[in-house]
Amino acid sequence: MAQQVRGVVARAKGEPVRTETIVVPDPGPGEAVVRVQACGVCHTDLHYREGGINDDFPFLLGHEAAGVVESVGDGVTEVAPGDFVVLNWRAVCGECRACRRGRPWYCFATHNAAQPMTLTDGTPLTTALGIGAFAEKTLVAAGQCTKVDPSASPTAAGLLGCGVMAGLGAALNTGEVGRGDSVAVIGCGGVGSAAVAGARLAGASKIIAIDLDDRKLASARTFGATHLINSGTTDPVEAVRDLTGGCGADVVIDAVGRPETYRQAFYARDLAGTVVLVGVPTPGMELELPLPDVFGRGGALKSSWYGDCLPSRDFPMLIGLYLQGRLDLDAFVTETIPLDGVEDAFARMHKGDVLRSVVVL
Repeated sequence: MAQQVRGVVARAKGEPVRTETIVVPDPGPGEAVVRVQACGVCHTDLHYREGGINDDFPFLLGHEAAGVVESVGDGVTEVAPGDFVVLNWRAVCGECRACRRGRPWYCFATHNAAQPMTLTDGTPLTTALGIGAFAEKTLVAAGQCTKVDPSASPTAAGLLGCGVMAGLGAALNTGEVGRGDSVAVIGCGGVGSAAVAGARLAGASKIIAIDLDDRKLASARTFGATHLINSGTTDPVEAVRDLTGGCGADVVIDAVGRPETYRQAFYARDLAGTVVLVGVPTPGMELELPLPDVFGRGGALKSSWYGDCLPSRDFPMLIGLYLQGRLDLDAFVTETIPLDGVEDAFARMHKGDVLRSVVVL
């Protein structure tokens, strides 16, 4: 029987979000209903509200979440009612050319729930990244549920659903940071700070944090940065070279995603070094680089999709590190807020006042 619950809805571009009653249908084949316990407030949710993703309003926002499976549809074997899960927006298909080649983290046919959630008048809701977790309950594809250790805090575990996983994976998976490597991270918000933490986990010997905001730089130090550069007062490329014997860093991670920061990343890396783009560019951005420099500097220029993660592999492993005290996910949580506090949290996030606001239900 369909259920009515509260959820945060963006009805039109730029309008403040509202907490409204939404209808969650019973799960169909391959689907699951999850009782949401916590959901982080991510920049992507704000992009949806601002029309920066598409114009398929109204949106049910929220996607960085953890909760408990309440019910499942026919054919679901991955999870069962009562399982504690982290939600992910890349439920792999197992059948596309990437999956068949043993690279499911690149899956080209990820999927979501087939049924829509709706407003009480029957209007279908477009769910943020196929999840819609600023809600007391949400309907997702069962493959979007990754079972993890239930002793983990939902406020911390849910952050693996997007930004923190993107940053950790940019260092661990895409950048393949190794023991003794030098790493520079440009942009030290939630994703960049997670990249710093990932580089520390990988055993990097030198981790250089770069940002315009001294508050974010101070936060990056708590996650493992060994050196801090304020790019508003110092040329970051020259500073990285000075800190690496004039060579540049082995891996440079751009967690901003702008042409100017990408150029900084490109020229701040060592010969044969790696650039990882994990910050998401906005439509219309273009990049120009001298082709002889691209050839002559060698190495690799990589884009990191969701930290190139495989949720079934990475989420349980990272939760294990969290429970062992080796990965401080709690440190990413600046504040916890109620469901009706999302609009105010957007304002604080836009000002750079928080690393992560987390809705607790």
